[in-house]
This record gives sequence, structure tokens and C-alpha cells, in this order.
Amino acid sequence: MCGRYARYLPWSEIHRLYRLTAPADVGRNTQPRYNIAPTQDVLFVTKGENGGSHQLREGRWWLVPWWAKEIPKSAMFNARSETVDTSGAFKDAFKSKRCLIPADGFYEWTISPADKGRDPCFLPEHQPFSFAGIWAHNDKVGVTSCSIITMPAGDPMKQIHDRQPVILDPEIYDAWLNPDTPPADAKKLLHENLDAGLEFYRVGRDVNTSAKDPSNPTICRT
Repeated sequence: MCGRYARYLPWSEIHRLYRLTAPADVGRNTQPRYNIAPTQDVLFVTKGENGGSHQLREGRWWLVPWWAKEIPKSAMFNARSETVDTSGAFKDAFKSKRCLIPADGFYEWTISPADKGRDPCFLPEHQPFSFAGIWAHNDKVGVTSCSIITMPAGDPMKQIHDRQPVILDPEIYDAWLNPDTPPADAKKLLHENLDAGLEFYRVGRDVNTSAKDPSNPTICRT
């Protein structure tokens, strides 16, 4: 799964990575975030309207399908790669509203044998990357939202957890975002990922509380 992540790449890198050209995107410069949690607002990238360049959007990290009459109480911040194209909650978004979610790393937890406390592990990539995501806008609730797609964990992630987020290869960004890419082909793109090269580090327990956003978790490595 992916229940917490960090995004601290500089905006110049975001502009380069996603080829953002809209004036509102070029002028944007929000603060780095090191402890992003479900239900918080996050940034994600979609295909531009009317076939334009990539567009940066902001929305709740907890998908609210377009047809929902209220915000779902069940967890909707992750969608499983195996069923994202058939699940009633996710299949519409997967069909035509796929997105990229900028990140620099994510967290998983293990239980300490010493005190039974939760020890966070941070898994950074060696360069800024993108989670595969889906998004929706719901007029009834008045919310734009997104979800991160997860897959079965590989090495070394499976030492910590049995699932991990899908980190897409930049070579397939355009095909992933294109709403004309058929769902069957889009599902194949989920295998074009960078998940095999992950490393993990123990970090301080400050990130255990979603309300805390330490300045940089990597300085807390133990």
C-alpha cells in the first residue's frame, strides 16, 4: 500500500519533468512536503484540456467517484493494479482520468522488537518520480480527488510490506495520461515501472503522526 509520501523536488524540476507551460503552473511555487497523508490535498498531473500540454491539478488524496453522493468512508486512497480496471469505485477513472502524482519517496512501517512501536521506513528514488494515479471530479460533493495505484511488492520492499505504489517509467507518461489509450493497454503500462530499484532507510518516528511535517526525514536516519 501507500499511506504516506513526500514531495520536495524543486519546482524547476516539476516543470521539466512534466513539461508544464501554463502560466498558472509556471508561476506556482508551493512549499516542500515531507509527510503527506490521505485526505490531504495533493498535486497531480493530467492531460491538458482540449489536447493541450500537461496540466497540474490539486485535489483530495482519497478518490470520490463522480457518481458518489457523499465522500466514501471506506479507504479510497489506494487502488489495486489487479482490479483497478474492473472495480466499481475505480474503473471509470481508470478508463479516461489517469494521472501522475509527483513524489520523491514514500513510507512504510515495521514493528520494533524492542518496544513494539512503529518504526517508519522511507523509500526514496534516486530522482524525482511519479506514482501511477487516477482522478475524478464530483459535482455533487464539489471535490476533485485522486488515488495512488499499488501493486504486489518486489525486492526489497517485500521485506517491509506486501504491496507498494506503482512508480511509472517516464518514457510512458504521455501514453498513460492520454485518455484515448484503451484501458487494456493502460493496464499493461503499469508493468513499465521503476519499482525494482528501491532502497529503504529507517527514519525518525516524527512522521508517525500525520499532523507533523518534519523538515527532512532523511536527516533522521538511524
